Amino acid sequence: MSLELIQKNLEEELKKCLAHLQEEYASLQIGRASAALVERIIVEAYGVMQPLKAIASISVPDAKTIQIQPWDRGTLQAIEKAITMAELGLNPQNDGIVVRLNIPQLTEERRKELVKVVSKMAEEAKIAVRSCRHNAMEEVRRMKAAEQITEDQHMLTEKKIQEHVDKANESIDKSAKEKEQDVLKV
Repeated sequence: MSLELIQKNLEEELKKCLAHLQEEYASLQIGRASAALVERIIVEAYGVMQPLKAIASISVPDAKTIQIQPWDRGTLQAIEKAITMAELGLNPQNDGIVVRLNIPQLTEERRKELVKVVSKMAEEAKIAVRSCRHNAMEEVRRMKAAEQITEDQHMLTEKKIQEHVDKANESIDKSAKEKEQDVLKV
């Protein structure tokens, strides 16, 4: 493996970490309806566990309502059960055709809890970034030990790897701060 390939792989892994963090943030219930809040809920339908978005149409008719219309009405009970089991703090309303979720206003206490959750998600993303850095550094050290690269190449590559990691951590901090402000905004 070449040094350029190691750096390219690291960049791709870091992008995946950041994308995953954004998906996690999107799934937070912060007082506004969003399809991302429920689309990854796993539902048991047709004897198979699958994401909600695979068996139903999810729409947001207004800022406080999520509407889930299954393609097969026979899955309404399974969808309702899965939403309840997901512990989102939402009460599904099944009218025989669609399941509606009304998003309640957030209390100040709940907002503070969500800020802690945002911080925890950011820390988990930083841990994933450190793991990516560790793997890249190990590969560079292995190449150095096998005398495939010089000491100068080794030091320069480790410096570049750290620059990528620092940039990813800055991005995580920035997105965490933005999400915290979003959560606290009334």
